[in-house]
Amino acid sequence: MKRNRVKRGILFFVVVLIAAVVWFVWPRLPIITAFAAKGMCSSIFLADKEQARVQAEDLSFFPISLAKSVVDFDEKSVTSTVFGLAKRKAIYREGLGAVLVLDTPENELKKFEFQFPTPEYSQDTIFWPKGDLLPDTLPEGLNTVRLNELLDTCFDAPGSEPFKKTLGIAVVFNNQLVAEKYLDGYDYKTMFHGWSMTKTITGVLAGILADEGKLTVDEPAGFPEWNEDQHKNISVKDIIQMSSGLDWYENYFTISDATVMLMQNDDMLASILDNKVKYEPGTYWNYSSGDANLLSGIIRNRMNNDESYHKFIYTKLLYPTGMLHTKVETDAAGLFVASSYSYGSTRDWARFGMLFLNDGIFAGDTVISKSWVDFMKTPAKASNGNYAGTFWLKESNPEQALKDVPEDVFFADGFLGQRIYVIPSKKLVVVRMGYGYSNFDLNNLLGGIIKTLPVE
Repeated sequence: MKRNRVKRGILFFVVVLIAAVVWFVWPRLPIITAFAAKGMCSSIFLADKEQARVQAEDLSFFPISLAKSVVDFDEKSVTSTVFGLAKRKAIYREGLGAVLVLDTPENELKKFEFQFPTPEYSQDTIFWPKGDLLPDTLPEGLNTVRLNELLDTCFDAPGSEPFKKTLGIAVVFNNQLVAEKYLDGYDYKTMFHGWSMTKTITGVLAGILADEGKLTVDEPAGFPEWNEDQHKNISVKDIIQMSSGLDWYENYFTISDATVMLMQNDDMLASILDNKVKYEPGTYWNYSSGDANLLSGIIRNRMNNDESYHKFIYTKLLYPTGMLHTKVETDAAGLFVASSYSYGSTRDWARFGMLFLNDGIFAGDTVISKSWVDFMKTPAKASNGNYAGTFWLKESNPEQALKDVPEDVFFADGFLGQRIYVIPSKKLVVVRMGYGYSNFDLNNLLGGIIKTLPVE
């Protein structure tokens, strides 16, 4: 009898455990499959990566790793499931990137395409930074041997179990590309997912509009939906500095405002505009991908022409800075997903950092004004000195505190360890791209690089 009671107890525990797992996992399955389908579709058809590598790198973390994805190369689509459940499909549109098939019929989504403008120059024939030709000599006093040895330690050895999970690193000193290294099979043209570094790109686009007199930071956000209530007090500055005061929950591993916006909405802007005001604008800082996409919506509204809006990022920012291997995707409604969806090469991200190393000037041409660069580096009052205008000033993870780095450092920060560090006092830009960073010490990377620089 006692043995039977034990068996029944164990059986009851197992049933309760299974029920708890189903209760927890079931509503999250569509997020997992949407994440996988969208990520696989973008990585293959936009970034030109191999399916096996996308699964082993971009989609390797739990619970996203549970998804199984089927790629249709003829249709340029990806369908993902978990144990055959929660099917989600993403399709690729030329010029606009991948998008999930949700409420908008697939045949309607396929009608939307965008023709990239022509750069009108070849990087193969001109020198860095706008081109890819590099000089034969490196700066005098740079310890290149130690620098390259340091970069070698940042990568997993071929065939080894992933640990450091680094994809690419580039180092720019005094405007010269002095070192770069890539995980086996990748090179300086390979496009990696920038994730939230897209927010900083959007910060520059707002600056370009401001320099043209089409936008000011103190004006209201200007969405018609916000004209009749307390939303009307939210300024452009509040949104850029993530101090809008909107009720927003940012978490990519559960059901949150961020995952609902990215994984369950054709019109991401509309999904944010419905959020209520929880705090007085400008008084409370809250990291929000919603604010980033609000900024994209503001830019779109100010331009009031979708063809110009979709060309703007290329003709005004990416092409003038030599970022020819960078693309930004839109949602089903045509909004650039400023929070998350850009893909760029490691060299391109380094070029982007150089724009700020040189106060808005790139290769002799002014892309954005110094005043806007200064604004993007100025701490948001409500952030306790951690965040500025789409740039970070301190690492959000205490374990990655930059103890051995000059205080003038500022950086773009993307999911899974994407970073663009700018350190003006050292004339330094460092880019690290990866698919995880829990075992990677960013402080040691920067501190080690600084020790290789010429003695001043």
